[in-house]
Amino acid sequence: MTSPKPLPKIHRSVLILAALSVIGIYLFATAPADLDDRVGDRRDVPVETLFRLLDAENASIRAIYTAEIVTPGLKRGLAYREDWKIRDVHAGPLPALFLRETANRLQQRMPELSLFLGSTYPIEASNHFKGAQLAYFEKIEQQQQPQFFIDESTGRHTAMFPDIASAPACVSCHNEHPDSPRKDWKLDDVMGATTWSFPRAKISTDELVAMLAAYRTVALDAYDSYLKKTETFDPAQRPRLGDRWPRDGLFLPDARTFRERVETKNSTASLNLLLQIRPPPERGPAVENRPAALAGGSAPENAGTAP
Repeated sequence: MTSPKPLPKIHRSVLILAALSVIGIYLFATAPADLDDRVGDRRDVPVETLFRLLDAENASIRAIYTAEIVTPGLKRGLAYREDWKIRDVHAGPLPALFLRETANRLQQRMPELSLFLGSTYPIEASNHFKGAQLAYFEKIEQQQQPQFFIDESTGRHTAMFPDIASAPACVSCHNEHPDSPRKDWKLDDVMGATTWSFPRAKISTDELVAMLAAYRTVALDAYDSYLKKTETFDPAQRPRLGDRWPRDGLFLPDARTFRERVETKNSTASLNLLLQIRPPPERGPAVENRPAALAGGSAPENAGTAP
């Protein structure tokens, strides 16, 4: 008798996303509904839920990149610059440019979903908030709470989450940059806001899981683009790739090691966030009624790392 073929190994991220899907269906499809809920709406997820989950995922990945790659990397002789893509520049992307790289890839993959990092004191003028976003950012500076609204200029549902200066590298970069309009940033200042927008008020649970998966994929692709750039570095400046990190020397985690770090940190956290989130009442979002972990738009472990 021939022995049965071993079952194929299922990747951890696939299992987590499947779990997210099942939990999402339970929370938004089979959980007891309010008396005024319509049966046809039960599989719908408010776009606010998507924004909160995406922001937690984004903030956590940026925290890993900033605190575990850039900050120790600078001490080991690695460079991070705005012009990192230029052929003869032996550097990686600054945290804000890592987010931009991710956002550009996300836009190509899911054009309906938009990600933008803005400020009232940006190094690059095109990142300056305008119109309604400027007014809502003033509330973020005062309250350090996320803001959810419909941008009348675009008709898109929009969410803005505070971007906090939680790493010394962010503060020193902005204070020392020749084009920075502000030179007195301090740790824990609100440096800007991560802004998401989407054209619809609700999405299906399947769409929610697909967008979370798409975001993680493009963020990992953005990191991989940095690794590919290191292949052009001079041998003396080129970090060794593998399972070691810059804290250990002139090393960078390879794509698999970085992905596993992200999965370990983010997947369970995202699942826990989804378990806490319930659809807001039809009268509109109410931040004060959210669980404490969500009301501030916070993500686990150093979330909201500034550029």
